[in-house]
Amino acid sequence: MYKYDALTPEVLYILTHKGTERPFTGQYLEKAKFGTYLCRGCGIVLWRAEHQFTSHCGWPSFDDEVLGHVVKQPDNDGVRTEIICARCQGHLGHIFSGEHLTPKNLRYCINSVAIEFIADDQVIETEESILAGGCFWGVQHLLSRLPGVLKTEVGYIDGVTPYPSYEQVCEKNTGHFEAVRVIYDPTILFYENLLKYFFEIHDPGQTNGQGPDIGPQYLSAIFYFNEPQKLTAKTVIEQLLQVHYPVATQLKKVTTFWPAEDYHQQYYSKTKNSPYCHYHVKKF
Repeated sequence: MYKYDALTPEVLYILTHKGTERPFTGQYLEKAKFGTYLCRGCGIVLWRAEHQFTSHCGWPSFDDEVLGHVVKQPDNDGVRTEIICARCQGHLGHIFSGEHLTPKNLRYCINSVAIEFIADDQVIETEESILAGGCFWGVQHLLSRLPGVLKTEVGYIDGVTPYPSYEQVCEKNTGHFEAVRVIYDPTILFYENLLKYFFEIHDPGQTNGQGPDIGPQYLSAIFYFNEPQKLTAKTVIEQLLQVHYPVATQLKKVTTFWPAEDYHQQYYSKTKNSPYCHYHVKKF
């Protein structure tokens, strides 16, 4: 699955225009104890945490790769060796040798926005879904509990204002939905089952918001990356309708997903509270 339609301009600049982020401005500079790094453009597994080391160069560094998932080619500058994702061809960074920083004597120097970390060191493949079902605090809280979900991130999608803030979205004139980006393991969790669970943790029949949260940013929607996702969503909606559940959920093509402010991420885990309008009700 390619995810480029949902990426912000900063990420697209790196992946498609071979840009370089400024040193010491990104994430993943320190070695993780365990986990996996994915391509931000397509979700393929690129590096394990065991390959990572702290190089103090200003960018995430690795001394090995998941074999076959990274392509090395001469850089346009005629000097360096560029590395790109083997599946989506997105630019990742460069590889250097002879620095003697680790026994393998290699440094994969990577732009942090070109990759994504998940706290799982066994996953082989990942897929992504973007879902909106009311206040994203509660949706994220419950989706994060679902077996097979590897990572969730709250943000804003489908609006007209670039880089929206929470305050702007709450003014109800940017056109954004509050949504949750879900990275999951398709060998554990099928997309159809993810959608069924999504429909069981909110009221898809409410047309003016979700619970007491009223406004266009709280409407129910499924944002699909491709036709198979769209068809699966239609199938699940039809199953709900057949058992007499009203469904106002919109099906929309993915557009830029703008990550929400840090204080919104995993809000209920931070505050030790529980969702006030989201809970699990068996429907299927």
